Amino acid sequence: MSDSERGEVLVSLPADAFSVLCERLPRAEGFDDSMGLAERFRQTVLGDGLMTVNRVHAASERDVLLQRIWSSRPQEYPVGGTKLKSMTNWTRQLLLRGELFIGEGLGALQDVFDDAQLITSMGLRAVMNVPLVRQDGSCFATFNVLGTRERWTTGDQVVIRLLAELMRPQAAGYLADMAASARSHQKAMSTHS
Repeated sequence: MSDSERGEVLVSLPADAFSVLCERLPRAEGFDDSMGLAERFRQTVLGDGLMTVNRVHAASERDVLLQRIWSSRPQEYPVGGTKLKSMTNWTRQLLLRGELFIGEGLGALQDVFDDAQLITSMGLRAVMNVPLVRQDGSCFATFNVLGTRERWTTGDQVVIRLLAELMRPQAAGYLADMAASARSHQKAMSTHS
């Protein structure tokens, strides 16, 4: 039985780029540096595109607030930007159930994203939203990659999911530091009141 008959996919990665990522990531100086390394690797392997990380900031029964905490193209998608997403199939799949979303082609982008016109004006045609989940399965952030190709190959999907998993602890640590800083600031403010 061949690999393809077993459903296995061989992924070819540039050895130099993979080595650089593996050597530098443990020594990265913070979240931005880590994401920069991941972005350079993504560009080497997948080509032009966009990569962002969005924090799941707040959720209600009707909507979810997302906040961008990292962007490879901050002019178009600035860090700190927020999106209020209503409950849709995409929201429930990705943010509530913590399941991968793959959207390919203009129609898929228009069905899911209010900013599809901006996305396509950048030459982007496909998206993968990978939920970054806690041990209990709850989604605390999304790792998002958009590319210029119409369809992701199975190898592309594997690369994106591996990058997301490498960046999950980085994002979790960054968000924990943000929360600790906010608590410290609140405590300092209440002490001075």
